[in-house]
Amino acid sequence: MAYAEKRGKGKHPWRARYKRPDGTLGSEPGFAKKSAAEKWGEEQEAAIRAGRWVDPELGRKTFGDWAREWMKAKSPRGRTVDTRWRRLEKVILPKWEHVPLVSITWFDVEAWANRLDVDETTVTHSVSLMSSIMTGAVDAQHILANPLYGRRRTGISASVSARRKVRKADEEQWAPPEVVLRLADRLGPARGLHVLVTAFAGVRWGEGCGLTRQHVLLTRKQAYGGGVFACPTLRIEQELVEVEERDEDGSKLGTVLRIEEPKNARSVRDIDLPPFLADLLRYHLADWPYEYVFATANGKWWRRSNWGKALRPAADGRPERERRQGVSAREKWEPLQVGLTMRDLRHTHDTYQAQIGVKPVLAFEQAGHKYPGIKGTYQHPTPTMRQERLDGLQEIYERAMAALGWRTLWGRVDLKKHPRS
Repeated sequence: MAYAEKRGKGKHPWRARYKRPDGTLGSEPGFAKKSAAEKWGEEQEAAIRAGRWVDPELGRKTFGDWAREWMKAKSPRGRTVDTRWRRLEKVILPKWEHVPLVSITWFDVEAWANRLDVDETTVTHSVSLMSSIMTGAVDAQHILANPLYGRRRTGISASVSARRKVRKADEEQWAPPEVVLRLADRLGPARGLHVLVTAFAGVRWGEGCGLTRQHVLLTRKQAYGGGVFACPTLRIEQELVEVEERDEDGSKLGTVLRIEEPKNARSVRDIDLPPFLADLLRYHLADWPYEYVFATANGKWWRRSNWGKALRPAADGRPERERRQGVSAREKWEPLQVGLTMRDLRHTHDTYQAQIGVKPVLAFEQAGHKYPGIKGTYQHPTPTMRQERLDGLQEIYERAMAALGWRTLWGRVDLKKHPRS
């Protein structure tokens, strides 16, 4: 039976003593009165008998210590692990590293989140990760309940909201088709085609780098109107990821490149290709000697940093360089669109789809997203929808080529009208 002991003097001299599930005596100090200590101890023993007891010592474990235990127990895809560690290290742990689990409240988390000087997406994902870790603490019987579960942030100031929106707008943009074509032309057939596939097919960076020959120029066939609708496709079944490998405690072991499955089932998909893009891919594969379609000049996987060294001057511009001993001459490039990234080019594809009125159910499918709501269950892309999308993307390309006064890209594809499939 629980009882109280007096330990020294002061305002809180009493401690509770109670029998733990393993038969040992548990102890909890800090009570001002004997009766309060006895009551607390009796509550623990009642909870033990009812099978709902949580060890107070575990609740005093710090969030940082528990977060590392939680990360050890999880084994998602490598990119997800890397992303979680970066959010923990850069956003969450600077504030919550040494805070006991039992001391974390929604009031404090919401106030902290609303003051963070990062973009809104990062804030949302960081709070969500914290909530998942706290739910793990509940499941491991460290705390009784997750104070973050099911809560929505409120009360963010207008100035903070505006600042976060400005930052997000500065980071993300779309590119007019003339800019995309000029950028691709500067980068040359292999690199430039990667740009075009991103802007006109909407592949993610890792999906494009992980694309192999066997997954390109497949054929979609659907019965339609007494015949068969057919169009060339590329299949997304894997992606290249660049991750910071870590040991079980989160210590960095170095950055590696590897192939992984896509992040979710919707990302596994066949993307319909407009005629000009299919033609370019046929030419590319005819003289490209490597398995990976968008690799470096020697067939190796691209690192983002190395790709950036090629993309940045092509998009941002570069000065002229005269020929001298040991250095080749280089023409001046005027800026096309400063700061343009491959992520922006994926946004560009979805922007083009909206411009040409692609039906949402098809736009979501082609982007690898889940169409929300009941419509995502009842609506399906039809051959007519697919052909309208392909015609629209082909027209965007042809108009941009005409505006530039070009008939070919790298001398490979003549600007011509393609018959409908």
